[in-house]
Amino acid sequence: MKPRVFLAGPIQGFEDRQEYRAILASILEKAGCEVLDPWLRERLIYRRDVGSDKLKMLVEKDLKDIDRCDVFLAYMPILSAGVCMELFYAKRSGKKTVVVCEMENPSPWIIVHADYIFKSIEELRESLEQILHRNANK
Repeated sequence: MKPRVFLAGPIQGFEDRQEYRAILASILEKAGCEVLDPWLRERLIYRRDVGSDKLKMLVEKDLKDIDRCDVFLAYMPILSAGVCMELFYAKRSGKKTVVVCEMENPSPWIIVHADYIFKSIEELRESLEQILHRNANK
């Protein structure tokens, strides 16, 4: 069975800079993973004003997707409240957590809740097979 990976990354204020998702999804798929990318369903929501009911549903769907994943992957070029909340939830739910953090001095909360931290997508690419193999053996 393919490992299922939830792909988290900043959205709010970053709506027009989501190209990292295609890059990471390609890397993950080449490594034999199934990718759960919330941006695919949420991109329209972030481009219009929506009510609190839709926002609550958005968060609940993200949490259910995290529950269904084997690995949580967060791309953090900037600090994102949503990504931090998802990281915390994933770690507390017993998921393998991987963070690509380009920030110079990440919060201790990010460091403590990440099983693996990489400074770049390229560093992640070089170690992905090892991470997936370890996850399969646990």
